[in-house]
Amino acid sequence: MPHTLLIVEDEKHAREGLLSALEDDYDTYVAADADEAFTLMNEEEFDLILTDLRMAGKSGMSVLKYAAKMPYDPITIMMTAYGNIETAVEAIKQGAFDFLTKPVNLESLELLLKRSLQVKKNEKGTLRSDPRSSRIHASVGIIGQSSSLSKVLKEVELVAPSKATVMINGETGTGKELFAQSIHDNSPRRKKPFVAVHCAALASNLLESELFGHERGAFTGANEKRMGRFEAAEGGSLFLDEIGEIDAQTQVKLLRFLESRSFERLGSIKPIQVDVRLICATNRDLLEMVKNGTFREDLYYRLNVVRILLPSLNERKEDIPLLLEHFINFYAEENHFVPISFDREAMKILIEYRWPGNIRELRNFCENMVIMHRGKVVQSHNLDPRFLKKEEPELQPHGISVNPLSVEENEKKLLCNALYQSNGNKTKAAELLGISRRTLHRKIKQWPNLDWNRSS
Repeated sequence: MPHTLLIVEDEKHAREGLLSALEDDYDTYVAADADEAFTLMNEEEFDLILTDLRMAGKSGMSVLKYAAKMPYDPITIMMTAYGNIETAVEAIKQGAFDFLTKPVNLESLELLLKRSLQVKKNEKGTLRSDPRSSRIHASVGIIGQSSSLSKVLKEVELVAPSKATVMINGETGTGKELFAQSIHDNSPRRKKPFVAVHCAALASNLLESELFGHERGAFTGANEKRMGRFEAAEGGSLFLDEIGEIDAQTQVKLLRFLESRSFERLGSIKPIQVDVRLICATNRDLLEMVKNGTFREDLYYRLNVVRILLPSLNERKEDIPLLLEHFINFYAEENHFVPISFDREAMKILIEYRWPGNIRELRNFCENMVIMHRGKVVQSHNLDPRFLKKEEPELQPHGISVNPLSVEENEKKLLCNALYQSNGNKTKAAELLGISRRTLHRKIKQWPNLDWNRSS
């Protein structure tokens, strides 16, 4: 059976939206208030409890405390509206696994739910490890034994005990947040908060407040003082994903923090000193952005104290069988299906495939295979045509393989081709690209005038 999840949310539309987003993956129950949640907790055993912080009547803190008394030890995650992060941090001290700021980003929520279950599983010692290699690193589920991965893990182990700022570079889907989490978990800060902020998911006018907080009246709608993510990460680590997306004003404040370890909330001139280790990540070429004038050169060098470059899955092909085995077993167990296997020819094709979406694409592929081929031996003819198609690199007269397009032009071209091949079906297009449907929608909104009615 799937994991059981209880959603506690007093706002009807938010409650129904979360139910709709999560009910396919979890055996999901909903409660409109704390008392209804208490009743359900006594009737059912929940693996996960997702609760709003502020509700009419008893608060989410009461749900957290009640859940802590349950003999089945559920994982509790707190949702907090803009401005209530201080209380959410207190919730973590009281035993909550983590918190999310509302409105909730569904992709971040899904990742957090799966990560929390994996961490709990690891704590119980049920996740296998191989003493001969770093197949599973700490509690975050980094899997592999290739030389390129081993090199990165050694770099992580070297940098983790230090206070140095770390920049993680790598293609989309290579697991940058997992490596950031591993740096934190192997550092002296492991018992303090690990706070992740996805910079591209927030509008520029909200990101500065999200990071540094604001005073009451600092801007229209700032009805109360709020703590930012830097204060929430006190003593721990702050992970800024997609750092290349931050605007010029936030870059200035970030540089000031790196130089003085202090900042001011919006609407205040009082400096706040914090002890926070900064870990950043990007799939963009920041040095090229410096040359183009869109990223500060002084900030670039302050962030690049230690640079860790993650290999693409195409550069660690010997890890592909291990990753396939891991995710096949994970999704088989999650769905209570018999695991599938691959015959020799199918496995050879999967190892040779380039995996442009990296581990994220492989993970989604495994989930699809487990559901569609329950317990069967998958053969080459069962694979999607994209795995069978031979890639022909574009060649110049002297036989040198080049890509003359910019990153943005390449993304547009790939997006148009995927939409064309799927006849405009966005779900299929996302699968072809190895990205989530939400990421696809974000890209379409980014380029509203795309002409995908003919293959480019």
